[in-house]
Amino acid sequence: MQVMILAGRPGMLDARIESAIGKRPVSRPQYCSVDGLSDDVQVSARYHGGPERALHYYPREHYEFWRCWFQGMGLTRTRTLLGPGAFGENLSGTGLLESEACIGDIYRLGEALVQISQPRSPCYKLNARFGYDFFSVLVQANGRAGWLLRVLEEGEVMPASALTLVDRPCPEMPVKRAGDIVFNQAFDRAGLAELAELDCLSASWRKKAADYLAAGRVDDWTGRLLGPK
Repeated sequence: MQVMILAGRPGMLDARIESAIGKRPVSRPQYCSVDGLSDDVQVSARYHGGPERALHYYPREHYEFWRCWFQGMGLTRTRTLLGPGAFGENLSGTGLLESEACIGDIYRLGEALVQISQPRSPCYKLNARFGYDFFSVLVQANGRAGWLLRVLEEGEVMPASALTLVDRPCPEMPVKRAGDIVFNQAFDRAGLAELAELDCLSASWRKKAADYLAAGRVDDWTGRLLGPK
């Protein structure tokens, strides 16, 4: 399938929050390295970017759902933002959803070879971008968050590139299932144990699952979802 390639530079979402969440279609070829696209910037290296989070894919199909929801909520000012790149994605396409794409999927993207490493964890910057205080909570709860990818082989990608499935080593773990186990179930011991042993899942998510198992409960996500108090 064809995907649009997007990149972004830092800007202020409000007086306090700097972010590069607003991505735009690129107009020239990009070198896709283990750290991401040559023209893309991540503001907070602790939570964004890096070898396990080099790229973000967001299904373009979701935008129609959000347009209807924004209209129903009367969020007319930020409704105009809803288009490819609005959720911080580097790859935008149709034909692949969280319920179909699986952790560990390997895809050819231009000259690069990429692999799904983990679901995307929504954060409070979505709230600031779209003007709704609990938007990140809604994105997490309904599973329309997209996913992150690592780069296995570096290479050049064009502004519009084909994303072609090469291998699916973990068909039993769709992105949505992984996200639901961690985010949307009170405490799924069997599911967390499965994630903790899933080699193709990012190390941070394997540790998260193992930590939850050891603690006997999932984490408090208030800070990530709603921001600093």
